[in-house]
Amino acid sequence: MNNRKALLLAALVALAALAFADEYKIDQAHSQVGFTTKHLMISNVNGRFTDFAGTITYDPKGVTKSAVNVSIKTPSITTDNAGRDEDLRNSEFMDVAKFPEMTFASKKVEKRGSQLVLIGDLTIKGVTKQVEIPFELNGPITDPWGNTRIAAEGSTTINRRDYGVTYNRMMKDGAAVVADKVKITLNVEGVKAKAK
Repeated sequence: MNNRKALLLAALVALAALAFADEYKIDQAHSQVGFTTKHLMISNVNGRFTDFAGTITYDPKGVTKSAVNVSIKTPSITTDNAGRDEDLRNSEFMDVAKFPEMTFASKKVEKRGSQLVLIGDLTIKGVTKQVEIPFELNGPITDPWGNTRIAAEGSTTINRRDYGVTYNRMMKDGAAVVADKVKITLNVEGVKAKAK
């Protein structure tokens, strides 16, 4: 079989797999994209993004063919503190004027023992790096209003400096005011479009 035929066959197999997968639109009201980092190296600061959208793709015949894709509006960042939130929107942190969106694009799902791992590209401030997110997939279920729903929950830890988030104020003892490591959590619920 020549290369062209092999590529065509691979494309057909991929399309066939997608034909059996169901797509769920993320329900923002019942989902959360959050983050946690250390402040002064002694306490946690928790935050979230309030404006995001995306999809969960679920294949009932093979969970490893599933996917999660999310687009997040960076100006929606909040830690419930107006002054700190304004700092987080500036150029030393998220630089929301220049980079109004961050994304996670799913590439594949692997099953490692009993653990599912979502592998994909995380893009922040124009920098894209592959990350792994151990996660749980729950559902699908039918809610009391007849909607089919599914949920995915997982987290990963990144180094913010890898993505150009370079704030570096230090304390007198040399400890960082804001830690380099940031835990990002996805807790998303999706609703399947009803057949017309």
